[in-house]
Amino acid sequence: MALSQPIDVLPIVAQALASGQPVVALESTIITHGMPWPQNNEMAAGVEDVIAEGGAVPATIAVVDGRLKIGLSQEERTELAQRKDAMKLSRADLAFALAQGRTGGTTVAATMIGARLAGISVFATGGIGGVHKGAESSFDISSDLDELARTPVIVVSAGPKAILDIPKTLEVLETRGVPVIGFRTDAMPAFWSRTSIHPAPLRLDTPEEIAHFQKMRETMGITGGMLIANPVPEEAEIPASEMEGYIARAQADADAAGIAGKAVTPYLLGRILEITEGRSLTTNIALVKNNARLAARIAVALKT
Repeated sequence: MALSQPIDVLPIVAQALASGQPVVALESTIITHGMPWPQNNEMAAGVEDVIAEGGAVPATIAVVDGRLKIGLSQEERTELAQRKDAMKLSRADLAFALAQGRTGGTTVAATMIGARLAGISVFATGGIGGVHKGAESSFDISSDLDELARTPVIVVSAGPKAILDIPKTLEVLETRGVPVIGFRTDAMPAFWSRTSIHPAPLRLDTPEEIAHFQKMRETMGITGGMLIANPVPEEAEIPASEMEGYIARAQADADAAGIAGKAVTPYLLGRILEITEGRSLTTNIALVKNNARLAARIAVALKT
């Protein structure tokens, strides 16, 4: 039996894509699993506004009642932000949710798949998934890394989430042939913190340079995505030396509670939010908006 793709493209996004305007994709697990209501909805609306102010059209990607949404209306986004039954969707279960009529937030991997299907080449997120600490025994490695290796989307982030094993994450990305670019930095950002002790593999200082690099990759027939590591604004960062203690405490709590698999990242982010008394949420919102601003500039540069 032939099946049609269950995809709904928001009219303003469809019009932008048809006319060659710059479009930036946004994930939705930050709405469904990353922040509490109502901050999640307020953040999502604010990020979309930042992209629009940068001259691009925002397209938040999610699955709603078995439909892959490329762009959410205000009403759809508000409803999604309050759903309690939303799945956390990656490559393995994206099609499952569509086939079963489920609702879910898309991770980096699933959002990249949706963006590729729609013809969107730039995606702004907070931080990517990667190799979890202790992965040598748990084998907990995010599918985001394989998706970056196979799907031709530029992903703008504040680096790997600081709860991860950053050097192992970088090693896997190198093995997969994924370019990792520090934006105006020689040190790898660490999500809430502007720098880490790990060097950024490559450095570029303008959106135009990033766009030119991507066009050269396409000219050479080099497939796959690209990761842009964009440091959180200085006024919003929590220094790495301070974050280390918060992360260690949250990780110990997760271990004691037996948290594993997909539940690890949401648990750690929520626990760190509690430990920092909301400070991590303020930084998270700032870095997502900062990434959206850069992604819009890259999307515009790709069209010139």
